[in-house]
Amino acid sequence: MLNVDTIKNGLVIDHIKAGLGPQIFHYLGLDVANFSCALIMNVASKKSGKKDIIKIDNIINIDYSVLGFIDPNISINVIKDEQIVRKINMSLPERVENVIHCKNPRCITMTEHYVPQVFKLVNKEKSQYRCEYCDALYTAGSID
Repeated sequence: MLNVDTIKNGLVIDHIKAGLGPQIFHYLGLDVANFSCALIMNVASKKSGKKDIIKIDNIINIDYSVLGFIDPNISINVIKDEQIVRKINMSLPERVENVIHCKNPRCITMTEHYVPQVFKLVNKEKSQYRCEYCDALYTAGSID
């Protein structure tokens, strides 16, 4: 059986779609962190079959919109003195900036690198975002 110590003060990112854990782990810089953290993959889940979990034994700043963009089903438990003191549920953000990059070679963001990459949610059911400048479509679920 896998044994991961309890978190004293930190975060537990739960209900990550199986396979997306490494991407989130790397995005958050946990692969180079100087504190204890764990990426647990393919954990049995009644709701989704399998899921990934990230345990962080530290309180760090997280851009929740990015996590909601990657997987809106994620939940974050804030742990203090080994107790859950707050639960945060993610959702698709209305807008993301500098999270994904427009792939349209004619987009202004390809030539003018100071222009922020801005995408707005246009179809919640299909998780689709549209580039603010050229209208290119992008589907949520990963970052580049």
